[in-house]
Amino acid sequence: MVIEDIFKALGDPTRLRIARLLGTMELAVGELAQVLGQSQPRVSRHVGILCDAGLAERRREGSWVFLRQSEAREAVIEAVQHLLALAEAEEPAFAALCDADRKKLAAIRHAREAAAEHYFARHAGEWDELRALHSSDTEVERRLFEAMADAPLGVMLDIGTGTGRMAELFADRAERIVALDKNLEMLRVARAKLQHLPTAQIEMVQGDFYDLPFADASFDTVLLHQVLHFATDPLPALAEAARVMRAGGRIAIVDFAAHDHEELRTRHQHARLGFTDRQMAELLKDAGFIATPPLALGGGPLVVKIWTARRRAAPASLKTPALETAR
Repeated sequence: MVIEDIFKALGDPTRLRIARLLGTMELAVGELAQVLGQSQPRVSRHVGILCDAGLAERRREGSWVFLRQSEAREAVIEAVQHLLALAEAEEPAFAALCDADRKKLAAIRHAREAAAEHYFARHAGEWDELRALHSSDTEVERRLFEAMADAPLGVMLDIGTGTGRMAELFADRAERIVALDKNLEMLRVARAKLQHLPTAQIEMVQGDFYDLPFADASFDTVLLHQVLHFATDPLPALAEAARVMRAGGRIAIVDFAAHDHEELRTRHQHARLGFTDRQMAELLKDAGFIATPPLALGGGPLVVKIWTARRRAAPASLKTPALETAR
């Protein structure tokens, strides 16, 4: 990227509007087209120019392509946004365009929230049925927050973010949070829930816990909240978590203690009926972690456990122990 490319990229009214919008939130290319009142192919061409200049970056999420400000040139992005803010203050015509764009953007946010509410409405009965079996979400969150309060979170990965609640809970304490989920519909629910957070603070990523789309040693903290029971083989998922963590980083796993509620396999697609402390200790050790004593939360037929551990300086060789049954 050279300075000429930056000024060329900004030398168009549509691209100035796109840059201003991206200072507000991450947007799909289709959403940008809706706000700008232009065809998607035309907007895609403008997006390509901004990306080539290093002012924006694309991220694919299923069939959707999202656009956000480039994280590689933070100082340049700050300078551009400052310049655009000055332009709004001194150029009434540009200010009117930006104001209209923001009103359309507000409509998009409202649509996201409505879609999230519709999704919750369709699944509320299933989730309420499961919640009734264990201690309250409020108590689980309080104990988890306390368990993670003794050290900085740094850059955090929330694996299986679901509704985005954990990312929201820890947003004020983490430097940055990456919220990952395999399910596109859940990611859109989470995006609606987290859209009030600054775009530099939260990133939404589609991915599988068996094959995390991140470089080694990318995170200081990893969280799996009510996720690991969906793993037929939890060890590779934990080994992947260890791979993307820095030495000394911390993992927190919130899940069920071993139980015999077989109906959860069919009604909620649970691959494992919880974990014993012995199982979890062996899994964490084999994946490259040093475990600390777990916390247990009663309050219902299902006991929720919070297991935490530190990443060893060097990863352990991956081996698959013959785990005892979770029942």
